[in-house]
Amino acid sequence: ASRPAVRTFWREGAGDSAPGGGRPAARGLAKFLQQRRRQRPSSASTRPKFSPDASGRPAPSGPNLPNLRSGQRPSPAPGRPEPRCLGGAPGAPPPGTGGCGWHGWRWSSWAGSRRPPSPPLRPRLPPRRSRSPRRPPSPSCRADAPPACECSEAARTVKCVNRNLTEVPADLPPYVRNLFLTGNQLAVLPAGAFARRPPLAELAALNLSGSHLEEVRAGAFAHLPSLRQLDLSHNPLADLSPFAFSGGNASVAAPSPLVELILNRIVPPAAERQNRSFEGVVAAALRAGHALRGLRRLELVSNRLLYLPRDVLAQLPGLRHLDLRNNSLVSLTYVSFRNLTHLESLHLENNALKVLHNGTLAELQSLPHVRVFLDDNPWVCDCHMADMVAWLKETEVVQGKARLTCAFPEKMRNRVLLELNSSDLDCDPILPPSLQTSYVFLGIVLALIGAIFLLVLYLNRKGIKKWMHNIRDACRDHMEGYHYRYEINADPRLTNLSSNSDV
Repeated sequence: ASRPAVRTFWREGAGDSAPGGGRPAARGLAKFLQQRRRQRPSSASTRPKFSPDASGRPAPSGPNLPNLRSGQRPSPAPGRPEPRCLGGAPGAPPPGTGGCGWHGWRWSSWAGSRRPPSPPLRPRLPPRRSRSPRRPPSPSCRADAPPACECSEAARTVKCVNRNLTEVPADLPPYVRNLFLTGNQLAVLPAGAFARRPPLAELAALNLSGSHLEEVRAGAFAHLPSLRQLDLSHNPLADLSPFAFSGGNASVAAPSPLVELILNRIVPPAAERQNRSFEGVVAAALRAGHALRGLRRLELVSNRLLYLPRDVLAQLPGLRHLDLRNNSLVSLTYVSFRNLTHLESLHLENNALKVLHNGTLAELQSLPHVRVFLDDNPWVCDCHMADMVAWLKETEVVQGKARLTCAFPEKMRNRVLLELNSSDLDCDPILPPSLQTSYVFLGIVLALIGAIFLLVLYLNRKGIKKWMHNIRDACRDHMEGYHYRYEINADPRLTNLSSNSDV
């Protein structure tokens, strides 16, 4: 149905159903449907008839659809606008053809339509990729590259692994970002070891692990402005200069760009005999001025540490990850975490921690983002553990706290710390059986020594008695002579008499 007819229906229905109207709205609907049936032609008269043309294909025909093969213009239907030929004016065939074929005519949008005809679609072309100029190949990656190193221009990586190098190669490509010098015989890293022309301005990761380094001098990494990661693990370091990461003079050198410093297993087992320790090797470098203020990750794994030196972390305010696994730490009393406000993870697994005291617990609780790992430590579950057990039950700082168990005393072995009550924690002097046996044996030995000493005294009692009398007589004679001289000196008459007698 056409839109004017629909409007007429609603206008008539509204007029009939309005107050004062004599007919209901249903009669208006019936009248509208009756008019629609009268206006609609029969399907038999409007259905196009197809008759074969010269090409063998049927051509449509009908009262309103003449034979369009000949280019005849179709007559418009009642209520329809004039047909438009594709590609031309209304009623005009396309240029260069004898007329509009069956697919050439289309009906233009009728006057009541508000939607304009859509523009023709344009083919979408794939986006053009900008081609960046290729970097010219480095001389070290050509055929005449030194056999000691393998370099990859695509990954910007140079590997000089297990080549027994005694110094840093001089012909490193300037574009290198990752440099591996592991498994060599460097021994000493002098000042300006990486000074090159052009400089290694893009070097971000340097791995020197297992290169038998014993000495790193001041300014060794001063010419690496983009260095972010440094690995010195598995080197028997005897001397690590406090200015190795900044420059030769801390007063004029800029802070180091280091973000990650890995110092795992740098103190070998024989370090004590050779007068080398963590305090003398690394602690001074970590406390040297502001060179490492930007450090975010510090790994000190397997360095046989008994304790952390005082204020060793004071100059690392930006530290986020601290790894102290596989050491021998017995206490954290001397180390302060108060200034490490950005600390996110603290690994203390596999140490010798027996208990954490209130001061350490308060500092760890004050850090807003920290996660503490305390697995595989020999916790002593006595009366000193009460505060730590109460803290573990309330805090969310410790990760995997349900796995923490007691190691001593024997009756508390393998008890989970979170399951302990205050009544379970006492300080009775209960010693392990091995210590009890040792103390009993020591008591027996001391008793035998005492008995032998008393026996010797008893057998020599007469000689000891005579010796005591002799000592008493000697002391008596000495005291009598002293008393006689004192009386002479005190009486003036005896003094004059003795002087006249001398004359």
